[in-house]
Amino acid sequence: MHWEQVCSGHLLTNPRMYMKNKTVLELADVKSIAAAAEAEALHHGWAVTIAIVDDGGNLLWLQRLDGAAPISALIAPAKARTSAIGRRETKIYEDIINGGRYSFLSAPTLEGMLEGGVPIMKDGQCLGAVGVSGVKSSEDAQIARAGSSAVGL
Repeated sequence: MHWEQVCSGHLLTNPRMYMKNKTVLELADVKSIAAAAEAEALHHGWAVTIAIVDDGGNLLWLQRLDGAAPISALIAPAKARTSAIGRRETKIYEDIINGGRYSFLSAPTLEGMLEGGVPIMKDGQCLGAVGVSGVKSSEDAQIARAGSSAVGL
């Protein structure tokens, strides 16, 4: 674009010239999500690991509660990453596999295809996800949902 076009108002009259904005998770959001998930787990006496990732599946938070199995520290981030990248709850993948589509197990980079990963959505956009591991998958998902719904974006 030429400077003359900017000065003449072309930039202001052509909406395709504007860059799109997106909401992102900030540290305060992540802390709120983690606190709500932890509160849900502690309320039920469940020892779990809670992972929170951004929209690209990059780890922002990992919290292993007392008594949680060491393996849960690997499974929770995998669930969160899969949920964020897939933009849906990981239960969907588990159901697909349990329904007989075993070839889905070979999908690249999707390691956490067990219930317990929940995306964090705003205005139809995925901002990240919460993954929980340590108790029954449905209980993991309950904790993850408590976290993902806690942030007021």
